[in-house]
This record gives sequence, structure tokens and C-alpha cells, in this order.
Amino acid sequence: MNSLKDIYLDQLQDLWSANTQAVDIVTKLGREAEDKELSKALIDGVNGLNDGISQITELCNRHDINPNGEHCKGMEGLVKEAEAHVLNADFGDPDARDAMIITQYQRMVHYALAGYGCLVAFANRLGEDEDGAILQECLDNTYDGDRRMTAIATGGVNKAAA
Repeated sequence: MNSLKDIYLDQLQDLWSANTQAVDIVTKLGREAEDKELSKALIDGVNGLNDGISQITELCNRHDINPNGEHCKGMEGLVKEAEAHVLNADFGDPDARDAMIITQYQRMVHYALAGYGCLVAFANRLGEDEDGAILQECLDNTYDGDRRMTAIATGGVNKAAA
């Protein structure tokens, strides 16, 4: 790593890896969710992840790098946490499981928010305006998904789990 451009390209690959790893676990979380609104939000989250993967793939291709050139250890850990705390945990109450699903999902989303935010800043500093606009859209969509999940949690899931 010798420049901001090197960091930018590395982090594009890292976020591609993070999103790719998240697709499978978010799909599984959606199947586990009891609350219909939560299940729908998770399905939409998978669609958003796939859109992000497509956008990052396009950006990587534009910069002549393989999107699969990096493995995101951070998301690997978050996936393991979600497996341990949702898929491999025993719940006597499906509402409590739903609250835990939201917790694990939002941890992954917040990781993605940090990644997209950094990439937007890097792209803008490097004068990659088109990249910056694409990444800003991904960041905005990720924020929307996070807000939606918070609304589901505070609108009923947490109350039911209590």
C-alpha cells in the first residue's frame, strides 16, 4: 500500500468480500425470523447486498482488479457471531430470537456502513466522482435498511421479546 488509491482498491475488494459473506447468513436469518415484517426486511436486505455486490464488481472491473482479491476477516467474525447467537442458540421464545436476529444483522450492517463511508470519502478525494456517486447510493441504501431494522425492533419486536 503506497497510496490512497491502493487503499481504495483494497477496500473495494474487502467490502465485496464482506457483502458476499453476508448474503448467506442474512438469508438464513430471514428464514429463522418469526415476525413477518422482519423476515421481509431481511429478504430485502439480501437483495440490497446483492445490489451492492454488483455495484462493487462494476467498480472493480472499471479499475482492472478482481473483486475477489481480498477476504474480509471482519465479516467472517460477524457471520460466526450470528451463527453462534442465532442459528446455534436455543430460544424458548421466537420473539427473543427475532430480537437477537436484529442485533446480529445490525452489527453486520454497521460494519458495511463504515466500509461504504470510507470508500465514498476515498473516491471523492481521488476525484473518482462516478465511483463516489455509486458508493454514496449504496451507503444511503444501507442506512435506510438500518433505520428500517431499528423501526422493526422498537415498533414491536423488542416489546414482544420483553
